[in-house]
Amino acid sequence: MKITVYEKPTCTTCKNLSKILIEMGIDFDKINYFIESFSKTKLKSLLKKMNMKPSELIRENEELYKKLKDEVQKMSENEILDLMIENPELIQRPIVEIGDRAILARPAERLKELFD
Repeated sequence: MKITVYEKPTCTTCKNLSKILIEMGIDFDKINYFIESFSKTKLKSLLKKMNMKPSELIRENEELYKKLKDEVQKMSENEILDLMIENPELIQRPIVEIGDRAILARPAERLKELFD
C-alpha cells in the first residue's frame, strides 16, 4: 500500500521518520507541504483519518501561533483549519498516510502504530 509522508524537509522529526522508513525497507513518497500546499479538502481528510480536530494539529510552539494565540482560542475549528491552510508552519508534522489511516508521527516512532 502506498505510504505518503507530509513533511518539512528541514524538520528533525521528519528526518528521523524518513530514516526509520528507510531502515525498515519501506518505500514511501514525501510531500513538502510548504511547496505543495494542502487543499482544505485534503487537510480535512487527513484530520478525519487521524481522528483529530484542527485545534489538535496546530503547532503551539510556533512563533506565529504565540502571536495569534488569543485569536486562535476564539476561532471555530473551521477557522483554525483555514488559518493552517494559509500558514502551513502552524501544522504539526510529519503526517503519515496509508490508505484510510493516518497518524501524526510525533515522535517518529509512532509510525509503528500503522503496522500493528
